[in-house]
Amino acid sequence: MSFSGLLVQLLGGLAGASSLFLVAAGLSLIFGVCRIVNFAHGSFYMVGLYAAYAIAEALLPLATWGEGWAFWLSIPLAALGVGMLGAVVEVLLLRRIYKAPELFQLLATFALVLVIKDAVLWLCGPDELLGPRAPGLGGAVDILGRAFPSYDLFLIAAGPLVLGATWLLLHKTRFGMLVRAATQDREMVGALGVRQAWLFTAVFALGAALAGLGGALQLPREPATLELDLQTIGSAFVVVVVGGMGSLTGAFVAALLVSVVKAVCVWLGVVQIAGVDVAFPQLTLMVDFLVMAVVLVVRPWGLFGKPQAASRTQGLREQPLHPLQPAFWAAGGVLLLGLLALPWVVGADSYTLVLLVDLLIAALFAASLHFLMGPAGLYSFGHAAYFGLGAYGAALLLSALHLPMELALLLAPLAAAAGGLLFGWFAVRLTGVYFSMLTLAFAQITWATTFQWDSVTGGSNGLTGVWPAAWLEDKRWFYLLTLALVTAGVLWLWRVLYAPLGYALRAGRDSPLRAEAIGIPVAKVQWLGFVLASGVAGLAGALFAFSKGSISPETMSVAKSVDGLVMVLLGGVQTLVGPVVGAFSFTWLHDALARNTDYWRAALGGVILLLVLIFPQGIAGYAAQWSAWWKARGEARLPR
Repeated sequence: MSFSGLLVQLLGGLAGASSLFLVAAGLSLIFGVCRIVNFAHGSFYMVGLYAAYAIAEALLPLATWGEGWAFWLSIPLAALGVGMLGAVVEVLLLRRIYKAPELFQLLATFALVLVIKDAVLWLCGPDELLGPRAPGLGGAVDILGRAFPSYDLFLIAAGPLVLGATWLLLHKTRFGMLVRAATQDREMVGALGVRQAWLFTAVFALGAALAGLGGALQLPREPATLELDLQTIGSAFVVVVVGGMGSLTGAFVAALLVSVVKAVCVWLGVVQIAGVDVAFPQLTLMVDFLVMAVVLVVRPWGLFGKPQAASRTQGLREQPLHPLQPAFWAAGGVLLLGLLALPWVVGADSYTLVLLVDLLIAALFAASLHFLMGPAGLYSFGHAAYFGLGAYGAALLLSALHLPMELALLLAPLAAAAGGLLFGWFAVRLTGVYFSMLTLAFAQITWATTFQWDSVTGGSNGLTGVWPAAWLEDKRWFYLLTLALVTAGVLWLWRVLYAPLGYALRAGRDSPLRAEAIGIPVAKVQWLGFVLASGVAGLAGALFAFSKGSISPETMSVAKSVDGLVMVLLGGVQTLVGPVVGAFSFTWLHDALARNTDYWRAALGGVILLLVLIFPQGIAGYAAQWSAWWKARGEARLPR
């Protein structure tokens, strides 16, 4: 642990901070003005890197004036191309759904992630692509006896230069004045006669171009891979939230802070603390989320952020929960009888049984998330953590403590509920997107711990041999057990919604100040709801572990949490059956497309985009609206 080693690590962290700042700056601008949680922003970063590689390769044979021009020209051209792509996305897609609930637009941007990933796969192939070295900056400089890449010094300077240019654009031009005004109160900007549509397009294009520039600048440093999109968006969210939504200065400081903390962890190496060896380099997988969690708990609006002004626009009104009609129960009974008889129709070895088990587990997971998102109004971005805690709890109870499978299945939800009890205590003290980001941080911390705790969780390899009891070896009996537990879990959640706790949750969602005034402890009620939803998600995770016979850290990754969000939003967040419909639709589409085409992500994303445009309230929400319209039409025809 020498000083020269620390200095080199810090400089390397500053170089990485520049590109991270560019991505986060674009994301912050887009959220500040357009109010979109843009999951596709990491895809713009990935496209920028691929585009810079393709442009440099295309210009190289034409660069008779020198190879350096081909490289340096590819970077701004890639950023410009990504900016144009962002403008097209905003005009053709996002402009059509601005009146939908803000977080419903998350579904559209997630679909874009799938489409863009397969488009890049089709155009560039699956192999990693490493670009050329930067002409004139391909060597290294000596810093206290250690070699440091010259290009990294260029990147260290690039970040402040872009920050300065962006600051001048936002503070010295009319466009910048409008952007800053829209960040504070976009409805007032529209009331003053500004054409919001074109302002949103310009801001989205600028944000996408900054992400593309961040990716293009990485051309000599890292290979272009298809996994960069989700890897980048997580770090960008951290920087934006830590710095404060809408603050470019905050994004820059947060990028420096996160990068420096990671560099120090790498420099420290393995340190013995109280007789225990602590490998600080392994903390780099979660240290950025630890920073975000600490900042959100201490200062919920970020280092440079401010509480956001309330929106004057009215989204979709939350309808009261009415008792389910007898016709619904009759249809549900018929469906349940059909599901009970199905195993003996298709046979014990049919793939249909395997798929149905996956559908049922997905329905229970989505129902637990809907319990938070709909009645409680809490949008969790890290719900997969509790799914994974339940799965690992069942696996460890079976393999480490040698408990019977039945007892492990019953106790596993308690592990997930314990995680919800701990994390929920901090999370429910925040609201809006800050609550969402804190749940994401806790989920990533849980994932990183699981990924690296080899002696207990098996690390990246996970745990195997998690098989059900002997009497469940026949897949039909395990299917029936899954059907019984999933049905009981969904019905129990519905029952809670009609109990005093459910009414208190909806009161805290609709009017927290009024609820507090009449004596409802909103934070405690939401905390209890968080714990209940976590326990049900843990039951789904335990069933998943026994259905697959193994478990790995991927079950609690960001992608799994996003899948849950997609299921709920696809089905309809304002209906009780929405999560079940969304889970069945999404899981079935995923399976059917993956088995029939190599580009299943693009096909799935295209289907989701169509559903977003046609059914902005979700499948079940649209069906409920259509049913109400048909009923009203029939009543209007009755003689009076």
